[in-house]
Amino acid sequence: MKALLSSRPVLWFLFLFNLAVAAAAPFVVDGSQGVMTAVGMGVVSLGAGVSLVRDRGKPARS
Repeated sequence: MKALLSSRPVLWFLFLFNLAVAAAAPFVVDGSQGVMTAVGMGVVSLGAGVSLVRDRGKPARS
């Protein structure tokens, strides 16, 4: 499972999908639930983005 979650396509999906949901959540869900959804999805997106940047110089895993 770790190899799957750390693959570049999955990290890109997690980064972009969660970033889009974090941007849209306050407008779709009212009140504090929308804000907390945006914060949670933003944290996941940042984690995936940091992993993409950190592993940028390393060769691809097989």
